[in-house]
Amino acid sequence: MTVALEAAETGAQVHLLEQGLSLGGRIAQLARYFPKMCPPSCGLEINYRRLRKNPNVMVHTLTKVTAINGGPGAFEVAIETAPRFVNGDCTCCGDCIDACGVERENAFNYGLDKSSAIFLPHPMAYPMTYAVDNAICPSGCQKCVDVCKVNAINLKEEGTTDTLKADAIAVATGWTPYDATKLDQLGFGKYENVITNVMMERMLAEDGPTSGKAVKPSDGEAPKRIAYVQCAGSRDRKHLPYCSAVCCGASMKEAIVMREVDEAVEQTIFYIDRRVMGRNEDVLAKVEADEKTLLQRGKVAKIVEDATTKVLTLSAEDTDTGNRVEAEADLVVLATGMVPNNGDLPLPESCQVDDNGFLVAGGLESGVVPAGCAVRPAPMAACMQDATGAALKTLVIAAKAS
Repeated sequence: MTVALEAAETGAQVHLLEQGLSLGGRIAQLARYFPKMCPPSCGLEINYRRLRKNPNVMVHTLTKVTAINGGPGAFEVAIETAPRFVNGDCTCCGDCIDACGVERENAFNYGLDKSSAIFLPHPMAYPMTYAVDNAICPSGCQKCVDVCKVNAINLKEEGTTDTLKADAIAVATGWTPYDATKLDQLGFGKYENVITNVMMERMLAEDGPTSGKAVKPSDGEAPKRIAYVQCAGSRDRKHLPYCSAVCCGASMKEAIVMREVDEAVEQTIFYIDRRVMGRNEDVLAKVEADEKTLLQRGKVAKIVEDATTKVLTLSAEDTDTGNRVEAEADLVVLATGMVPNNGDLPLPESCQVDDNGFLVAGGLESGVVPAGCAVRPAPMAACMQDATGAALKTLVIAAKAS
């Protein structure tokens, strides 16, 4: 959004392509920003408002790039747009949801709850329009269509294809959490009360599945003891060999929010190194000063569950002393790393990709400018700075081509 807006506000015509249902990416799924601790709704609303007021940005949701041909000043970008089955006349009245009766796993909440087959992607979605998961709708069902007063639903809608012309391309494809099921020893997918940090974010979000409170998925009760496992897959040659940059700050943020939610909760953060990016040592100092939050040096090697009580035992080695450390928890949060979303993008051969799948910064010669987590794991503030720089580079490319 920032790349598009910064370029568009200079007068450039911009196509903003989003593969999902709504703009905002994973920022929209956070409980709080780091380190300001405010909800992301305020920042998103500012950009949404800028988009609504700027006719130079054409937003394409549910759209993916299938081919990129040409070069700087003469790109042709082939796109496919999937059907939403609901058009812009939708008023989000909710009548269709009440009528639906078919449930789907809610991907926005990382499967922590369910939504109806017709749904709003999230409370601050842009565009503010319902969508239909037609793949799970019973054959011939028309309940949502029948109750829609503005005739906004068309279950026979088909996808479209198009070719866009562009002088330059900015790639800000973001990231995906590392697949925690690959970390067999840590029990994700095996033990109900082992979750990931992005799932914890949704729990702690006021608009999340548990209305801002962390619970044990096994019984819905509040945990009395929480353990955070840092570098779950990151800095590991078998998984992600790099530091994912945001995990330490995210876990500290979640630990602070948890203590606001429940003053009695006891927490342990297992870490290899304590890292807070930039000028954020005050966040680390706040966590260190919390008498109910223990920062425990040691990489967790194994998590085992008591089948009866569902209590989880974490085993780690204190790399300072060499001693084995064990701790019990009711809920374990795995701080999984960032994986770039560049794999399916048909980039020109002139674009360079490193061994970890990140795009190499640059772009002036190729005409394709990468930004944010497409280039490296980075916190939001760094991504915003990248976005402004990427917008400037695209304008330079366009100016040279004209």
